[in-house]
Amino acid sequence: MNYFPAFLKLDDKKVLIVGGGSIAYEKLVHLLDFTQKIDIIAEVFSQEMQRKLEEHNLHFEKRSYVKGDIAAYAIVIIAVDDIPLQAEIFEESKQYKCLCNAVDSVDYCDFIFPSYIKKDDLTIAVSTSGASPAMAKHLRRYLQNLIPQGIGAFLQEMRSLRETLPKGKERMKMLDEKAKKYIESWSK
Repeated sequence: MNYFPAFLKLDDKKVLIVGGGSIAYEKLVHLLDFTQKIDIIAEVFSQEMQRKLEEHNLHFEKRSYVKGDIAAYAIVIIAVDDIPLQAEIFEESKQYKCLCNAVDSVDYCDFIFPSYIKKDDLTIAVSTSGASPAMAKHLRRYLQNLIPQGIGAFLQEMRSLRETLPKGKERMKMLDEKAKKYIESWSK
């Protein structure tokens, strides 16, 4: 199965995580790189999850999932080992038209979490379409070591130029050349 790579703008989207264990915690940490609009429902929360919830002042409820809980969410992450519950929530997500990810159950996923690098405005995602998350993780680590520390400042400069220079072919050409020279400077 192949997945279309896309970067979602989460500014106005609410996310629900069902589960409070180590895998739910891992997904929460990834999501916090991009949004704070995250709610969590779980019967039990790990200590690390509880600390993260308090640190970010996130809304959570200590209880079982109830049908209809996902109605107000754009995205739901199911991080529980209960396969029948995963299937039930996935089917319900179709009714509410929310994107669903059931951890380690690709049959109940509209999307998967890639392994990714986030340095300021730069985000690089690596995926093997679920074939080998371990390979994606190690490739991410390899790529991460290639990115220079100053990438954030360079991207801020490029953003400023895009915002101040008039649109057109000249601007595109100048920005393209600037990016090309920056990358070429890495190998020197």
